[in-house]
Amino acid sequence: MLTDCNADLCLPIRIRETVSRMTEDDSVKKASKRSAADEEMEVETVNGIEGTAKKSMTAAKRSRQQPSSVDVRKVPVPAHRYTPLKENWMKIFSPVVEHLKLQIRFNLRTRNVEIRNCPDTDDVGNLQKAADFVKAFVYGFEVEDALALLRLDNLFVESFEIKDVKTLRGDHLSRAIGRLAGKGGRTKFTIENITKTRIVLADSKIHILGSYQNIQVAMKAICNLILGSPPSKVYGQLRNVASRMSERL
Repeated sequence: MLTDCNADLCLPIRIRETVSRMTEDDSVKKASKRSAADEEMEVETVNGIEGTAKKSMTAAKRSRQQPSSVDVRKVPVPAHRYTPLKENWMKIFSPVVEHLKLQIRFNLRTRNVEIRNCPDTDDVGNLQKAADFVKAFVYGFEVEDALALLRLDNLFVESFEIKDVKTLRGDHLSRAIGRLAGKGGRTKFTIENITKTRIVLADSKIHILGSYQNIQVAMKAICNLILGSPPSKVYGQLRNVASRMSERL
C-alpha cells in the first residue's frame, strides 16, 4: 500500500517535470526560428536604396526551379526613352545575360524589349526580375538605381498620378509639380535620402522605387505636398518617421 501511495504522489511531480521540459524545448525552438528569420531578413543598402539582402539558393532548390518551357516578357519603350536605352544598352544587357542567364533583345519593329529564358537559366523568377529592371529604366530611373531590383529582394516600383490624389488643372497642377521637385530638385532629393528610395517625376506621373515600408512613407510625404502642405512641415514629419524606423531596426 505504501508503495502504491508513493507512486500516486510522485505522478503529479513527474507530469509537472515533463510539461516544464516540453515548454523549455518549445521556447528554444521558437528562439532558434526567430534568430533564423532575423538572419534571413538582413537589411542591405545599394546605391542609397534600402532592401532585403538576397538569400543564396541551394543546388537542389535551383534544380527544382529551372524553367521547363520558353517564356517571354515584353516591355514597351516610349519614344522619349529610345536614346537613353541606346546609350545604356550594354549596362542593361550585361547583368541580364551574365548574371540572370537570360536572353534579351530590342525589337525595332514592335519597339519592345523582349526577354526570354533559356536552358542555362537557374531560377524561373529571374525572368520577372529582369522585366521589372527594364521597366524601371523605361520609367526614368538611372541604370545604377534600377540594378537594385536585381541585387536586393522585396523591392518594388509604385506608380501613381497627381490626379489620383487631387484633381488639379493648369497652373495649379504646375505648382504642385514644382512643390514636389523643389528648388533645384532639393525637395525630391530630401525625400529620397530620408526614406531611402528613388523618385521619378515624369510630368504628372510619379514613380517610386524602394521597399514597401519606405514607399509608403515617401508616398505620404508626396501626397501632403500635393495637397498643399509646406515643405518644412513635411520635412519635420519625415524626420520623425525616419527616427522611429531607425529605433525599430
